Amino acid sequence: MHGSATWVVLVGDELPAAAKEAGERLGVDLGRLLEVQRETGFTPAAGSTAAYPLLIGDVTEILLVGAGDGGAKDLRHAGAAIARFGRGKDELTTVVAEGIDDAALQAFAEGVVLGSFSYTQKTVDPGKPAVGSVTLTDGTDAPRQDVLDRGVVVGRTGWLARQLAITPSNEKDPSWLAARAIEIAAATGLVATVWDEKKLAADGFGGILAVGQGSARPPRFIRLDYAPAGSGKDTPYVVLVGKGITYDTGGLSLKPREGMVSMKRDMTGGGSVIATMSALRDLGANVRVTGLVCAAENMPSGSAYRPDDVIRHFGGRTTEVKNTDAEGRLVLADGLAYAVQELKPDVLVDIATLTGAIKVSLGAMLYGGLFATDDALADNLADAGRVSGEELWRMPLPAEYEDLISTPVADSVNSSKGPGSITAALFLKAFAGDLPWAHLDLSSIAESPGENFEYSTGATGAGARLLSTWLSSGAPTSGII
Repeated sequence: MHGSATWVVLVGDELPAAAKEAGERLGVDLGRLLEVQRETGFTPAAGSTAAYPLLIGDVTEILLVGAGDGGAKDLRHAGAAIARFGRGKDELTTVVAEGIDDAALQAFAEGVVLGSFSYTQKTVDPGKPAVGSVTLTDGTDAPRQDVLDRGVVVGRTGWLARQLAITPSNEKDPSWLAARAIEIAAATGLVATVWDEKKLAADGFGGILAVGQGSARPPRFIRLDYAPAGSGKDTPYVVLVGKGITYDTGGLSLKPREGMVSMKRDMTGGGSVIATMSALRDLGANVRVTGLVCAAENMPSGSAYRPDDVIRHFGGRTTEVKNTDAEGRLVLADGLAYAVQELKPDVLVDIATLTGAIKVSLGAMLYGGLFATDDALADNLADAGRVSGEELWRMPLPAEYEDLISTPVADSVNSSKGPGSITAALFLKAFAGDLPWAHLDLSSIAESPGENFEYSTGATGAGARLLSTWLSSGAPTSGII
């Protein structure tokens, strides 16, 4: 145990046996220390912390961290708390209770990775760097490395999705996002294809082109393909479609100033698709997956699309524009239509920070919205959300509301006076054909106001951990095909 400057002890209602033994070797009564800290307000609630200075050999401090009930959710929070405490330190030795199950151990590793995330461009006092390493011990055998490695991979999907979403839009435009996707594909065994504005026009991607035409920085359509070793035509095939609006002013239907703040993260869905795709090889996903990112910058200018314009999407379906700030569904429509007509997957899922209305429905930070045409698909995604800590709440798709997006001018209208998140989902549903389809509206969990749970301040990278967990679960299409 010597050689590590800080010991971290995960505590629930009782002190782990390994911690008692380690304390005895150092001559420290950790049980009594825990009692004292409880008397001063420390509780074993997940992520709570209490530091105690110590000068015994190389050990200079002990950190007590609440582990809650010891389940996956609480240990993910505890791992993040440890990572935050460890900023600027080379190594932490963490004593955990014996017998933690695989799900909780993996979640702990995810929390450490996610809690280490930070982003700054400060040149003065940029803050402390992430902890160098976290070593685990439970007083018995070494922790299961394969489980920890999996947790690190899943955690890194959340890290990458955050990094993409938090990058400021003066650096991040559709071409930048496409270039990053190509780099990530080369490093992770994916095949990347990118449509520029000329190819988008030639192939009829009218929604992506319309949204992007007001910007001096043209749109892109990004395709990433993954196939497991030995896969063939009989291997289940899933397509993900992500909204990649690298900045959203609202276009000519201009947002107020407050509404534009944080719109650099309006490509969270697309970033989460890229991050998910990056992990499939390492997670051993046994399905074929294509990730599509519909990338554009929604800006007002003399060349911007207008309310009352009629857009012809990929495949020919038309939309009358009533609000240029309802742009996400216009780009996703092209991606969904392309997937249905050209790729013909078994399962189709789109993901986006699509509506502010979902935050009104579900509040912030606890649940994302789930719309689905297939009950088994909805159940599988909801299960993955519970495992990954990005939980979903299923919302209705009532046919009675379809009249709200009808218009005599085109096949549908992009904005209505009805319930915003539901009518947006119904708009997208028309482009999904007869496939089992799900729509994830994650605006409600896409941004954290502070360091909460495993999230740092700002973009959360919502959806990447959920999708990577679902696709590597062993049966993402179970009950569907």
